[in-house]
Amino acid sequence: MIEGTIVNLRAREMDDLERNYRWVNDREVTRFIAMRYQMSLLAEEDWMRERTKRPLSFELAAFAIETKDGRHIGNCVLRGASPEDRSADLGIVIGEKDCWGKGYGADAVRTLVRFGFDEMNLERVELHVYDFNARAIASYRKCGFIEEGRLRQHEYAEGAYHDSVVMAVLRDEWEAMR
Repeated sequence: MIEGTIVNLRAREMDDLERNYRWVNDREVTRFIAMRYQMSLLAEEDWMRERTKRPLSFELAAFAIETKDGRHIGNCVLRGASPEDRSADLGIVIGEKDCWGKGYGADAVRTLVRFGFDEMNLERVELHVYDFNARAIASYRKCGFIEEGRLRQHEYAEGAYHDSVVMAVLRDEWEAMR
């Protein structure tokens, strides 16, 4: 378990299946994560079984996010890490809507980035976020991420094309914040 201030990160388990299935089929939850198609319970179970049977690794460090009292509220991941470039892509979802806007996501991001720099020896953590997700962009900025650019009309969502904002934090920037 990786301890944050108000959340802990742990390996995902098959016991998380029902919550994950509910989240991936809730349009309000998936609105910002480029997931547009519904998922059957069997498909979600197969997806989770495939990922939970393998140990976490440098290439895919995927975690469940839990509150300090052990409630599973979301998931986060560092994926696509390159040993040559020491860079990884961050993804996060807080699936429990009653936990939105309470700092759980920001603490999970800070905890995951700390893990990436301190344990994986990364040099850079980046992410892409829809340009209309102002709340997430503000949260990422508070966590030390800097907007590096935009991929114009990169994502199609809600009947229109949107820019994908590229943000990243470098190890020395992270260390300066600590």
